[in-house]
Amino acid sequence: QVQLVESGGGLVQAGGSLRLSCAASGRSFSTFALGWFRQVPGKEREFVAAISWSGRIANYADSVKGRFTISIDNAKNTVYLQMNSLRREDTAVYYCSAIGEGKYWGQGTQVTVSS
Repeated sequence: QVQLVESGGGLVQAGGSLRLSCAASGRSFSTFALGWFRQVPGKEREFVAAISWSGRIANYADSVKGRFTISIDNAKNTVYLQMNSLRREDTAVYYCSAIGEGKYWGQGTQVTVSS
């Protein structure tokens, strides 16, 4: 069965950095894009970043461009989100997603940025 397991969330001060990881298992993801979304209570889940399995194509939400970097390690079936210059408005539950022949979600990891 497909599993996406996130890790790396936590509490950080504004201006700090965190790196999220998402380990994918249960099927081949070679035809998938892997991405990160985030959600705060009372709001819809929003797109943060996505990357093709090859790693050649990456896209970012305007709100995180220049601060976040998505990357992928095919050998480990793991996608990363390096988050720098964090702001209070980045506080959210971050979800990993695999999009292709179907759509899969991880359980989410909390990121809290304090001022």
